[in-house]
Amino acid sequence: MGTKSSKEKDKEIDIDKLTAADVAELAARLEADDYPSAFESLQDWHILRALAFKGSNLIEPYYHLLDMEAFDEC
Repeated sequence: MGTKSSKEKDKEIDIDKLTAADVAELAARLEADDYPSAFESLQDWHILRALAFKGSNLIEPYYHLLDMEAFDEC
């Protein structure tokens, strides 16, 4: 029922292990907005958002990509 395939598990990312270079690469993909599908861009966006909620300073240069409102969960 709720089991993930091995392909889905491979895509899981531990945000605690992301480096500044990883986040820069992710942000570059978001800024270019060149994805085969909207779902792939959402995956990157959710990773960046998770870093923001965690309070990571890695996203500071890319905060504009989140377009978060004052009433958002932050």
